[in-house]
Amino acid sequence: MSVDPAPEVVLPTTDPEFGPWLAQASILVVDDEPGMRNFLVKILRPRCKLIEEAANAKEASRKLDAQHFDVVILDNVMPGKTGLEWLSEQRLIGFFADVILMTAYADLDTAIEALRIGVVDFVIKPFRSNQLLNSVARCLDRTRLQRENYVLRHELKSASHQVFLRNKLLGQSASVQQVRETITRVAPLPTPVLFTGESGTGKEVAARSLHSLSLRADKLFVPVNCGAIPPDMIESELFGHLKGAFTGAGRAREGLFMYAQGGTMFLDEIAELPYVLQSKLLRVLEDHRVRPVGSEREVPFDARFVFATNANLQKRVEAGTFRADLYFRINVMQINLPPLRNRGDDVQELAALFMHEIAQQLGMPPIPIDPGMRAALARYEWPGNIRELRNLIERAVILGAFPEDFGRTSDESDRGGQNLAEVERRHILSVLRETAGDREEAARRLGISRKTIDRKCASWQR
Repeated sequence: MSVDPAPEVVLPTTDPEFGPWLAQASILVVDDEPGMRNFLVKILRPRCKLIEEAANAKEASRKLDAQHFDVVILDNVMPGKTGLEWLSEQRLIGFFADVILMTAYADLDTAIEALRIGVVDFVIKPFRSNQLLNSVARCLDRTRLQRENYVLRHELKSASHQVFLRNKLLGQSASVQQVRETITRVAPLPTPVLFTGESGTGKEVAARSLHSLSLRADKLFVPVNCGAIPPDMIESELFGHLKGAFTGAGRAREGLFMYAQGGTMFLDEIAELPYVLQSKLLRVLEDHRVRPVGSEREVPFDARFVFATNANLQKRVEAGTFRADLYFRINVMQINLPPLRNRGDDVQELAALFMHEIAQQLGMPPIPIDPGMRAALARYEWPGNIRELRNLIERAVILGAFPEDFGRTSDESDRGGQNLAEVERRHILSVLRETAGDREEAARRLGISRKTIDRKCASWQR
């Protein structure tokens, strides 16, 4: 058996900067030589969150089954099975982490085979400690950037993604202050949180606020709209899949659950999760393990789960479309987001904020909100809540004025209680005229569902 030469042990007198993620990393060292393992552990242990070591492929496999690792540092020449042979087997059963290969024999064939299997970096023996640390830092940066890029692209594809979802949970009403206080209290805890409330009330804003106040704020916040992903794709999106797991799976890919490793997983519209996946989600919540599609291995997983829905989950349970055991598992801490019509003067604050932001984004002058319009904003019922308010402001900035029908309420303030319904009717019909009767487009602009428009039009005999 060939033995790799001992490394040149040259420790730096002062540590260079190796990026912000090294201190949070979990690393597995796989090498049959005790001296090399001790050397690597001595370098990494003071700088990393977790460092484990394995003397052979069998022990390394046990470690992977028990613990998530961000990076594996792997020796190629080991007794019984080479490092590349072991890595190839692990890739086939659902191992996705970055691997750094240590070798004293940097021949072209080994390099090509290593890249084919999925090695992302090499260190050639003998090496200095800062060479290894730089290699680990590159892996961590690469993984972080890949995941951030994918999550951002995933958000941009979502129909519900709007700029306002990045804003803080604003407002001075008592109901919103109570929501903020509850979020602050529960944020440091690992407890699952369920946000409820009508569509457009800012449930994702609240979820992001919870994440930013939690101990996981430096990790990713991964939002997924369960109603926006086709049912035949959502399992692969969430859990990931292996190459060949289904038709079209040309390569293996981690799921969004693993992208949220150490951070927060936000499942919006949880009531729309297909029934067959609800039992799998329940298992993830209970066992903290994820099994990619086509894999026999369950991958250790740690993330804070936050859920949101505008549906009545209790009624869904009674109707048999939502699992009772999953409902009780996620309904530990429920926070209800109040509708905009119940938030008093918050509508004025939000309107002013949206006016400033949208005018700045579009490079157009803001539209004054005169007393008559403020009165109309206060009287309107806002079936689409904050989303509808923002869309109204954006439309006003683009057109240079508020919709005429919506603003024509300053002389109606003394006519009694039916003004709200009349303002709502005029506003919806005005948007329908702008869209040439396209109810889908009108619903998108108003921030309400197509069913709501159909129901309203039917009641108006339109």
